[in-house]
Amino acid sequence: MRPAILAVLAVEPMHGYQVMQELRERSGGAWAPSAGSIYPTLQQLEDEGLVKVEERDSRRVFTLTDEGRAEAARTTQGGAPWDTARGRDASDYRTIAAQAMEAAMQVYQVGSPAIIAQARQLLVATRRDLYQLLATDGQAEADPTADVSAETADPAQ
Repeated sequence: MRPAILAVLAVEPMHGYQVMQELRERSGGAWAPSAGSIYPTLQQLEDEGLVKVEERDSRRVFTLTDEGRAEAARTTQGGAPWDTARGRDASDYRTIAAQAMEAAMQVYQVGSPAIIAQARQLLVATRRDLYQLLATDGQAEADPTADVSAETADPAQ
């Protein structure tokens, strides 16, 4: 999320809602970031001195500092973050997410109360883990083989 926010703020200062809209537009709808992922990241960027905040028309508008512009240039050297969201990986990601949702709904519709309770715990943990990934974006490289083991794991375990 960090590189994407820095990239859109490099174009012009924006308030948080504009950042969300801009990321949705530039990714062709592949990214639909929520306030829960945008505002904490903006706060972190402010704490790091990469953005400064000004009040304009009762809104907090975020502008890159000199350090923020340098960081934006560094993180977008390989291209804009949303460019990869339109590729095969994004399509695969959406397919897997849709399949997971279908499985969760099927468990809810036909599962016993005990199975539904277990599935709920899995969904809560997964949601937490996904937000944790966003919180650490740019701070650690993901293991590109991690999804292989998850897809091949025995679902009965």
